[in-house]
Amino acid sequence: MYGKDSVILSDICKRPAGFEHLSPFCYVNILDKSSIEEAVVNNNIDTLIHFSALLSAVGENNVPLAISVNGRGVENVLEVSKAHNLKLFIPSTIGAFGPTTTRDGTPDLTIQRPRTIYGVTKVYAELLGEYYHEKYGVDFRSLRFPGIISTVEPGGGTTDYAIKIYYDALLNGKHICYLKPDTELPMMYDTDCMTSVVQMLHTPSENLSLRTYNVTGFSFTPEQIAESIRKRIPNFQIEYNICPIRQKIADSWPRSLDDSTARRDWAWKPEYDLEATTEIMLELLTAKLLPPKNEPKLATM
Repeated sequence: MYGKDSVILSDICKRPAGFEHLSPFCYVNILDKSSIEEAVVNNNIDTLIHFSALLSAVGENNVPLAISVNGRGVENVLEVSKAHNLKLFIPSTIGAFGPTTTRDGTPDLTIQRPRTIYGVTKVYAELLGEYYHEKYGVDFRSLRFPGIISTVEPGGGTTDYAIKIYYDALLNGKHICYLKPDTELPMMYDTDCMTSVVQMLHTPSENLSLRTYNVTGFSFTPEQIAESIRKRIPNFQIEYNICPIRQKIADSWPRSLDDSTARRDWAWKPEYDLEATTEIMLELLTAKLLPPKNEPKLATM
């Protein structure tokens, strides 16, 4: 939209093999405010999209690191945004809700009493961002994402079974699920996720009635996604080996989200449902995991 040099990617490690084409690229440590500030000033940055976080299951295994990354990192990007007049996007999550929240059609404004450090730090990010907006005028924006389905390998979230199940379907023909078959959770396909970010960032600030919005695609259970895969891979099997930690987390999250405010304020509308997501995931992962074999060349005499 703005040219290939307009987006500068950053990380604390080198780009992995095969991604050297993703440039411009620079080192940024979000725990070091001067590191963020240096990247902003040197590259004349006007918008900061802050994706760094430890997810739910990983965060429970390393609470101090989650507090540091998810908490101090947010504090740093807010301070830099205030100092340099940046538009700032920090994603939130359904993990910002808890077991006392209404689980069906969960609204934007409701009880938020999460039971994971991931959720606690995301509520902190939402509230601190709103505080900086009201007190300092920082153009803070946030979206509460459901589980995000993409071809990127799982990264430690409770909803990540919905990615791994597609990998397993193609590689093994069977998936062992750590959630109960009737565990319903809201999800969204990757393209809709990115679209929602770009769309919200483009919306004039005066059109936003909230600083943090729910967005969602569709909800399903492990059994329903397995059935969707079976329509395309009839012999696919799913078995269950319940993880008590992940199941407890999932049971504290909404089964569905109400994103009507986002639809009203900035015309949000997802394009992918479960069937469309299964179709594109199997297509993309087949190309990624199962490259076509070279066909024999026949000589005619």
